[in-house]
Amino acid sequence: MPVADSVSKGDAIAFRLGAHHLTERLGEGGLLDAAGRCGVQNSPPGSGLLALHARVRNLTQEQVAGAVAEEKSLLQTWCMRGSPFYFPVSDAPVFTTGVLPPTEKAMRHLVPGVEQALDKLDMTLTETVGLAGAEIGGVLSGRRLAINGLGAEIAARIARRLPKRQRDIWEEQGPYAPGQPLGEGVVHFCVRILALQRVVCFAPRAGNTAPFVLVDEWLGHPIPDTDPDLARAELLRRYLRCYGPSTRGGFAAWAGIHAVDTGPWWRLVEDELTQVEFGGTSWILTEDLDALRSALMPKGVRLLPARDPYTQMRDRETIVDKKYHPEVWKTVGEPGTVLAGGEIIGTWRPRKSGRKLTITIKTFGSLPDRDKKSLHCEAEQVAPLRDASSVDVGFDTY
Repeated sequence: MPVADSVSKGDAIAFRLGAHHLTERLGEGGLLDAAGRCGVQNSPPGSGLLALHARVRNLTQEQVAGAVAEEKSLLQTWCMRGSPFYFPVSDAPVFTTGVLPPTEKAMRHLVPGVEQALDKLDMTLTETVGLAGAEIGGVLSGRRLAINGLGAEIAARIARRLPKRQRDIWEEQGPYAPGQPLGEGVVHFCVRILALQRVVCFAPRAGNTAPFVLVDEWLGHPIPDTDPDLARAELLRRYLRCYGPSTRGGFAAWAGIHAVDTGPWWRLVEDELTQVEFGGTSWILTEDLDALRSALMPKGVRLLPARDPYTQMRDRETIVDKKYHPEVWKTVGEPGTVLAGGEIIGTWRPRKSGRKLTITIKTFGSLPDRDKKSLHCEAEQVAPLRDASSVDVGFDTY
């Protein structure tokens, strides 16, 4: 593997911003390109729309909704880290097959919390996913069901197929939710794997409900089978193009697996990588070295949502001073971040009352008047994405 020199923080930031389409917005036809770079997380609900808006000029709710529900060119399903993501249907194998680990142990790492229940049942995750997969067509065909209803119906069907000893354990109260049978909780984990097996995906939300549908029925055709090695290799390439230089540990945390499980991805592209010094030993795709060295820091501002793809990098100190990490990456109620001149310079929170949106921006230091003016303009574009007809912007500092 070739070895290059050290990489500066500025070069890494500029390269990543360019890869995330945050240097300059894509044209009005750039929706699928933006979503396909590394997927766009859509939790909390609505954050995916804001992330896409930060990357695509003049994007509207209607364009995203149409791509999902009418054109069926954009898919939403559970993906990296067990979170809901948007990505192009044409890239579905990368973000489904490419994410799915090949071994029982690694699959358990992808859905942490299921191990104790499976051990009590004396069942493997592969076995329970197979049982859930055998029943889900009969439950979901022609219907849209949220996870609780879907899990309850599948669990009841599986229970009838189990020997009495396992059935008794399956039907006893489990540790996941009050009153929820253990088997039903296990099915919830299985559905995450079935999403990566291209069996289910999300239909558009109905109120506060995120319903599942069968992929084949939703799209009108199955997602083509792809060699898992090809899909895993492409997933890692996309990660490195958006977050390089990086490490096995960085990729593992982003994908939702353990660092010890990265071999099935990493070995596939080892000969495409160059080792560099960036906070320790890191790797970049060799073909991206020139872009890394020549990337320019962008001008302008963006209001990035909570869990925007750019802020999902694992080396957080690269973009935010460590003392502000508790403000930016909260466990509950995470704010959006403010990008100005290529730097994360603060956080923002929206509050809606009727048709009026109030955005409070809190910065890590003083903010030039020109950036305040630009952020006002950005906020005016965000307002209709939140079904608001007017917006007020307030500024504060930490």
